[in-house]
Amino acid sequence: MIEYASNRVPLKLLSQADGVLAVITATEGASYRNTGTMMAFTPDGKRTGSLSSGCIEDDIADHAKTALSTGRSMALRYGIGSPFFDLKLPCGGGLSILLIPNPDRALLTRLLDLGAQRQTVALSIGLADGALALSDVPDPSRLIVNLDPELRFWVYGHGVEALSFALMTQAAGYDVTLFGQESLQSDLSRIGPLNIQTVNSFRSYTCPTPDRRTAITLFFHDHENEARLLSQFLPSDAFFVGAQGSLRARTRLLADLTALGVAPDHLARLRPTFGLIPSCRDPRTLAVSVMAHVLSVAGDHGR
Repeated sequence: MIEYASNRVPLKLLSQADGVLAVITATEGASYRNTGTMMAFTPDGKRTGSLSSGCIEDDIADHAKTALSTGRSMALRYGIGSPFFDLKLPCGGGLSILLIPNPDRALLTRLLDLGAQRQTVALSIGLADGALALSDVPDPSRLIVNLDPELRFWVYGHGVEALSFALMTQAAGYDVTLFGQESLQSDLSRIGPLNIQTVNSFRSYTCPTPDRRTAITLFFHDHENEARLLSQFLPSDAFFVGAQGSLRARTRLLADLTALGVAPDHLARLRPTFGLIPSCRDPRTLAVSVMAHVLSVAGDHGR
């Protein structure tokens, strides 16, 4: 089971402070969250994450206080099969939740350090006692949650399309880097903060190496540098490689890539379309279209 990387937020909180880690250990029927989803509660009332649409979090917080005072893990059940008849789940399903008081900070720090190194980490959770370990060994008495690195967007290009896409994905909470020429700096001063890597010339640029949780998106109006960039990215582990452009531009791009010696199986990794909405002519609509496309591929890639 692959769990989304936002679990790192509650884990980070509890690596720095006392509190309770709440984990969904099982679901039955419809559910707003997956098994393995986490939330953190601290004694001063801080919360990060969510386990439902908001209908049970206050009750979980009350039980978290009890778990923290006793120092013992606590199993809760909501919805189908729950003793809390006055708390209903709007989705009609059932959730089993484990509360773990003061999880091992050293282990959480190690887990987060490995994640910062872009490594997938398997967190094993004892269903009876809440004991944590870094292990992917199957065990019916334990829940194993695979924590992937954050989804990462590398955006290449210039102009309002590249800026709009980079800012929208950043606003959605993703790790985004915009690779562009120096003129982008002045554009950004009018818009807002963004992680930007200045590229003096794409003609002699050597691309960094992406991992399997990296999406490569190209937004160029002049297409002279695309083939050189893509010839470096297409053989990589990046799960998404796509470029803005018309059908005519794509045909020319494929010919240029072939001339550069890109193998047919690598050519096939270039997305045949760029975005889910055809023929976008508004930068904001294009940004939404491409972000939805990348996330749909990420979902398929993770299964």
